[in-house]
Amino acid sequence: MNISQKHTLDKAEARRRVEKLTNNWKDEYGMKVDWNGDKAHVEGDIKGIHVDAHVTVTDNSIDAIGTDPGFLLRKVATAYLQTQLASCLDPSKTVDDIKG
Repeated sequence: MNISQKHTLDKAEARRRVEKLTNNWKDEYGMKVDWNGDKAHVEGDIKGIHVDAHVTVTDNSIDAIGTDPGFLLRKVATAYLQTQLASCLDPSKTVDDIKG
């Protein structure tokens, strides 16, 4: 499963926001999150969907490549992740506004 979310933020700000989102998932769902520079490995279950993904922050997008949850959950998982990324990268919001 591949997801790419465009952004207009400075790369460092985009990374900070995605890190906040993944830390919220870590706190709320017990996700394992390991950052190495602008890349993270995220693994665990969010709302009953297993996530095992590699996330990369670039100058103009957040790119995630992960395991496919299967036909029945693919649409739900994709919509959830795209909504979460779009929300956290919304320039009208602050980092403190980011939820998981």
